Amino acid sequence: MGTNLAVNFYAPPVQASQASTVAQTGIARALPIDNARRMLPVRQASLQAPQSPELMQQPKDNQFSMLTTLHTLGLGFISAGLLLVVHRIMQQRQHLEIQQIDMAMATSTGEKTESATAQGKKRIAGIKPRPAGYKHDVSRGYQLEEISRPRRNRRHPALRAFMRETQLSPANFIVPLFIHDEQYDTPINAMPGCFRLCAASVLKEVGECVEQGVNMFILFPKVSDELKTPDGRQCYDENDIVMRTLKLIKNAYPDVIVCTDIALDPYNTDGHDGIVDEYTGEIINDITVEQLCKQAVVQARAGSDIVAPSDMQDGRIGAIRNALDAEGFTNVGIMSYCAKYSSAFYGPFREALDSNPSFGDKATYQMDPANRREALREIELDESEGADILMVKPAMPYLDVIMTLKENSVLPIAAYQVSGEYSMIKAAAEKGYIDEQKVVLESLLSIKRAGADVILTYFAKQAAKWMNQRDGYWQKKLAGKL
Repeated sequence: MGTNLAVNFYAPPVQASQASTVAQTGIARALPIDNARRMLPVRQASLQAPQSPELMQQPKDNQFSMLTTLHTLGLGFISAGLLLVVHRIMQQRQHLEIQQIDMAMATSTGEKTESATAQGKKRIAGIKPRPAGYKHDVSRGYQLEEISRPRRNRRHPALRAFMRETQLSPANFIVPLFIHDEQYDTPINAMPGCFRLCAASVLKEVGECVEQGVNMFILFPKVSDELKTPDGRQCYDENDIVMRTLKLIKNAYPDVIVCTDIALDPYNTDGHDGIVDEYTGEIINDITVEQLCKQAVVQARAGSDIVAPSDMQDGRIGAIRNALDAEGFTNVGIMSYCAKYSSAFYGPFREALDSNPSFGDKATYQMDPANRREALREIELDESEGADILMVKPAMPYLDVIMTLKENSVLPIAAYQVSGEYSMIKAAAEKGYIDEQKVVLESLLSIKRAGADVILTYFAKQAAKWMNQRDGYWQKKLAGKL
């Protein structure tokens, strides 16, 4: 019986070297799993059958080599299956990420997608619809390897609000008021929207500005020719229009701040800021300063809160400070025209006051437009002489000078958006070349950003109105609702 089984289950005897060759061949060829399974019961049965003496003598490693091969094959197939499953999962995830990127790109530009439509999303007003089937001609999933992205701090109005470095409000404005001794207002042709005001209109204008949050004013008089003299003595007459207007405003609005211009050009027959030597044409510095000191004291006595010397004479800040203190006006401030340039932007203002120079220009006492560092010397002098505020005039063409003063002085900085700047904006807006409101507010913001703490501007009242409108451009811009 045993011999028959041995005959049935075994072919001619297999030598040990042949068995090793079979095992290696099986591994190399990676037999299919079904063939391996069919071979397993045959091999198990053969292990239970009587074996020939030659086979009994084979080493145990050779006897089990085929089993080891089969186990190795099984583990290999299992590992391959697991790798295939992982590969399919990664493909699905990548496909999902690409779909999400496509949706984000479509949302950022208003492009309609099937999922966006299904979610009921509406196109942003003003964005033009895309043609049916439109796709951006860009690479799928393209993304910069960029760590620093400044736009992150601009993406939401709340973020932009706390990041905003410059804040502009009506409290930053000073309103220039042109005044004259008439019972009516006279329009200034070179400055559309501006007038020489009578007494009643001055009070009306001040009241309207106060309602908008503007509480600072500066007076500029149009003086009749018969009151003008070579030494400008009318400037310290106690009955002068400036002194009368000061009392008028302070009686009606005691809480506002009124500044007054200290200079001789409105009162001088020659239209210069000082007394002129009739033979040499020189502006005589020291006796001019004497007149300015008289003017400052009389204005302070009439109620001026801040005197503003615009003459650019040497030493006048210290002299005026001493004169005010000597008369007990220690609380009256001085806003020095520290860096007043000999500029072509003053033309409309001089028409408003009829104060054009009768000869030459003002280059011998006002600063050269080519110079910036020279302003550092003026800063040092005016600070040491007792100035309380330093001014740059004009403003927009001299933003670098405003910044220079801001970076080199601890005093508040004022800037004068002069008549030429005003009239240019008005003319361009009238032609439809620019949006007046947007340009005015941006120009004022740029002056403030450059370092000005206070701005003299003929747009003050109108700018304040624009800024205060709840549903206006300015408020919408700040809230990110344009």
